Amino acid sequence: MTQQLPQIPSTEPELAGVRNFRDVGGLPTADGRRVRYGRLFRSGHLAHATAEDAAFLGGLGLHTVFDFRNAADHRLDGPDVELPGVRNVSIPLSDPADGAEFWQMVRDGDLDQLRSLLADGKGTNRMIASYRSIILDRTAEHSRVLHALAEDSVPALMHCAAGKDRAGLSIAVSLLAVGVEREAIEADYLKSNDAHRRYRVRRSDTSANGMSPEVMELLNPLFGAHAAYLDAAFATIEETWGSTDRYLSEGLKLAPETRERLHEQLLDQE
Repeated sequence: MTQQLPQIPSTEPELAGVRNFRDVGGLPTADGRRVRYGRLFRSGHLAHATAEDAAFLGGLGLHTVFDFRNAADHRLDGPDVELPGVRNVSIPLSDPADGAEFWQMVRDGDLDQLRSLLADGKGTNRMIASYRSIILDRTAEHSRVLHALAEDSVPALMHCAAGKDRAGLSIAVSLLAVGVEREAIEADYLKSNDAHRRYRVRRSDTSANGMSPEVMELLNPLFGAHAAYLDAAFATIEETWGSTDRYLSEGLKLAPETRERLHEQLLDQE
């Protein structure tokens, strides 16, 4: 018997003013089901969406856009464009004061300053610590998102600034809650490295020196998606709660009926 493959959208759109957009439909669960297409989307911020981008997004039938940026992100990029009839929910997953001096140095620092800040694994270690912190310290926020998805917020789009870290973790947590395989979650997460998706590095010095290969290499831990970051998040779940099930039930306060409703909302029907 020929295996029936899930229906896949013919062409994934490449939006002019929105980076890193994709539907996470099609990802497999441990029990043989798949995430339904058209239910859960992810992207970078929507502040620079063109009229054509907005028309496309408006045609997705979205109920809710979850914006995980903080106030500093909003000042830098601006608010999302308005999509008629779509609810916008702001749930900051990082403190705007946290690392403000650090990120200013990333934008404005010279090569020596960047070396002192990021070389010898410092950039990677900072990102791993950030992922661990979001898992440990933002359980209330992640719980709020999952309860909203279970109740009335689907189809939903989740985004932060680049669409890879805060949104990436929120998508990962949502997928864990419906039993998606970790390998599949990681494969989707790493798509943020694709050339047409990757967040553009913003530097005040855009000269050849300011954007040299060594500068880009130093910045790569911050602006790239790396499996080690997601692995650290998963390890934090295991170390803190002992299992994914306990993380979902005790950390995120998901009752069995809520998890079942999430399955109904996000997965193909058996």
